[in-house]
Amino acid sequence: MKTAQMKLKLNNQNYHSNEADKQYMSVSQFKSFMVCEAKTMAKLSGAYTEPSSNALLVGSYVHAAFESNEAFQQFIEENNGAIFKARGGKYADFETADRMIEALKNDPFAMFALEGEKEQIYTANLFGADWKIKVDSINHDRKTFADIKTTQDLHKRYWSEKYNDWVSFVEAWDYVLQMAVYRRVLQECLGQTYTPYIVAVTKENPPNKAIIHFDETRFDFEYEYIEMKMERVLEVKSGKAEPVRCEKCDYCRSTKKLNNTIEVGELIYM
Repeated sequence: MKTAQMKLKLNNQNYHSNEADKQYMSVSQFKSFMVCEAKTMAKLSGAYTEPSSNALLVGSYVHAAFESNEAFQQFIEENNGAIFKARGGKYADFETADRMIEALKNDPFAMFALEGEKEQIYTANLFGADWKIKVDSINHDRKTFADIKTTQDLHKRYWSEKYNDWVSFVEAWDYVLQMAVYRRVLQECLGQTYTPYIVAVTKENPPNKAIIHFDETRFDFEYEYIEMKMERVLEVKSGKAEPVRCEKCDYCRSTKKLNNTIEVGELIYM
């Protein structure tokens, strides 16, 4: 008789572990499946490790600054070589990040939006899977939660195939979907509806900033979108269906084997 696998109890140390990703769905994992099933499965199996990104490191640096002084100092110590030049001073990206941090810390309304408990983990079963979320800042008195996002330009437009329209960075990077999932998980866990906000800050000099709220009708589309995609995602993740390669991402490029030719017109439609 097969014994049911004990569900991993999540904490700050194992939240991003491979075992946690195998047992739980997350917004980042769902988004990864939407981009390339083969790469996502290779990451889950341990066959592929995504190279570290400087943009991701800078984002984590900004997040750590608002978690606590201890978390920020620990992050700096663990990533000292990536942050500081051998001859002294910080690399340009982290000098930019310092300006972004100061821009938010010197803004009373931004700091008001970020008041609350930091880096809180919640789990809930949605759309046939157990989901995990980690909330940047949650305020139980106000029934709000907030997430810090860094971006190039608040007003830059991106073309989205998902929405079939020009969209802001919030839609382009699926932050509406993220907030929708977080909101639903919190409803399941806490029995109340929490209002999400994005605290956005740009990499411009000086940085621009904004507190972004959501028309609730936006979430309905995201829930329908997830529900439509989840059957396929779960089939692939469970091994019941073969993952499809996108042939464009770093994983697919590094493992690609040519076996045929393509016609010129296919280059822009594949």
